[in-house]
Amino acid sequence: MAPQQQAQSQVRQHMVKFLRSFPGAARLLQIVFGAGLWVTIAANKYEGSIHFVLFVAVLFWLLCLGLFFVTLLDKQDAVPVLGGPRWLCTNLAHDVAAAALYLPAVGVMVYKTDRNSYCNLEQYKHLCLYKVYLTAAVFACLCCLAFLLSVVYGACRKSRGEQTVI
Repeated sequence: MAPQQQAQSQVRQHMVKFLRSFPGAARLLQIVFGAGLWVTIAANKYEGSIHFVLFVAVLFWLLCLGLFFVTLLDKQDAVPVLGGPRWLCTNLAHDVAAAALYLPAVGVMVYKTDRNSYCNLEQYKHLCLYKVYLTAAVFACLCCLAFLLSVVYGACRKSRGEQTVI
């Protein structure tokens, strides 16, 4: 086998290994749920504290995409300061920050959903954002859960002295 084919085979094996691992699946869920959250909010009229939820959703969606692709392509050594042997800590810090900011985002969405529950009647004919806020609250909860699970997994790996994500 030629050296180039062997290198491509190793990259492919790493990709499959990452996608089948818990961190790979968790990152994919974070990306999907985060996209669901911010698309749900951005596609409808929103105001006030919903801006915070949208900020959190878009920020961590973009960061998740970056972390996902860097890890998928096994290029964490190319990331200055945060990569290489610090990659697990970088991922763990990201997940802790995401979980910490998603918790108040969930609270905002639950509050907004509750505030709009009066219009959840068939007879109500005006614009009602109850179902939008309810959907966004579910996505926010799922995102928060995915990040919390990643925190637990990453902390367990770090406590065992491991330095790699997978």
